[in-house]
Amino acid sequence: MLSRRTLLQTAALAMLPPLRAPRAEDMAGEDMLWADSPWVTDREIRIGNTAPYSGPLAPYSAIAQTQAAYFRMVNARGGVNGRRITFISRDDGYSPRRALDETRRLVTEERVALLFNGLGTRTQAAVRPYLNNRRVPQLFVGSPAEEWDDPQQYPWSMGFSPSARTEAEIYGKFIRQERPGARIGVLYQNDGFGQDYLIGLRHALGDAYPDMVVKEAPYEVTDATIEHQARALKAAGADAVVTAAASRWAIQMIRAMAALDWKPLHCMTYASSSVGVVIRPAGLAHANGMITAEWMKDPTDARWVHDAGMATWRAFMVKHHPAGDVSDINTVYGYAVAHVLVRVLEQCGDDLSRANIMRQAANLVDLEVPVLLPGVRVNTSPANYRPIRAMRLHRWGRNGWEEFGPVISV
Repeated sequence: MLSRRTLLQTAALAMLPPLRAPRAEDMAGEDMLWADSPWVTDREIRIGNTAPYSGPLAPYSAIAQTQAAYFRMVNARGGVNGRRITFISRDDGYSPRRALDETRRLVTEERVALLFNGLGTRTQAAVRPYLNNRRVPQLFVGSPAEEWDDPQQYPWSMGFSPSARTEAEIYGKFIRQERPGARIGVLYQNDGFGQDYLIGLRHALGDAYPDMVVKEAPYEVTDATIEHQARALKAAGADAVVTAAASRWAIQMIRAMAALDWKPLHCMTYASSSVGVVIRPAGLAHANGMITAEWMKDPTDARWVHDAGMATWRAFMVKHHPAGDVSDINTVYGYAVAHVLVRVLEQCGDDLSRANIMRQAANLVDLEVPVLLPGVRVNTSPANYRPIRAMRLHRWGRNGWEEFGPVISV
């Protein structure tokens, strides 16, 4: 189990003068270490992260725990270009204020080279101005919100997973095809993550949106339950539902549908498609027929039993992360993102300046990651800060998630 202040010994030293001076108000209380921090030595690369080890999104801390184990494995093999990785992960409780406080400490006290895969739209949006004004890479943010693909405004912040808007477009088009006269209800988290699903649905449904979407039901991350929202969606006559919710509320939504004896066509965000974290706790039978769009290999899917990439992942879990849940797709995700970051650092060679780290992150070409679905590869460029742009529809059935249809490039 990864502690809230997990440190894995590693290495690096590089100094990058600021490309432009940060605003005075952003520098209040700072000691100017951002300008000349020894984040890299000839033996170490220091990497920072904040994750929700506590609070409503605590199940997603499995991602950072897996990444810590991945970096332990890399270090055991000699590190990256002879340098070991020190991974410093702090608990932000999914609080924007705590995320900013911990990020400032990581930059000014721990002197990290970059922030890696911080989880959550609202928490990472809170730290983005601070990091961009100091030219500190904010790499592979753990949020599907559209705003992480904005290299012109935020050149030091890059997303990773497919856009929530595009995923929602896939669901909207699927619903129109399967149920042309559908009455659609939407449960969504009331922040950039959930609101992007509404934008994607509007784009997919066009002028039909006001007629087809009969109810939008938001919830706050401080809400204990979504029982009221579920009842309201059913009362509105929804026979198709899109759920854009984190795991805690996704479980509740699946259970609520069963309790209400309500069987709409149900599309679930891939962020809450984990068998171990969502489907099993909600009740395997209750999820029957549910649709999601995936881009990673599900660890519970029998199709991947003899897959070479998943065999490598399972061996990693046994040796380096035995406490991890092998039925939780979040451990696959954590492995995938860590794999990509190591490739970026390898491409940097001995130039581990923050500018070159960002340059190499924006120069990934058809990178194959062993745990991604066939046909899904990682590509970035100075104009493309969304590394994953392909998904495939899956339906929950007797044998788990079953894929159907082609790979959809987004």
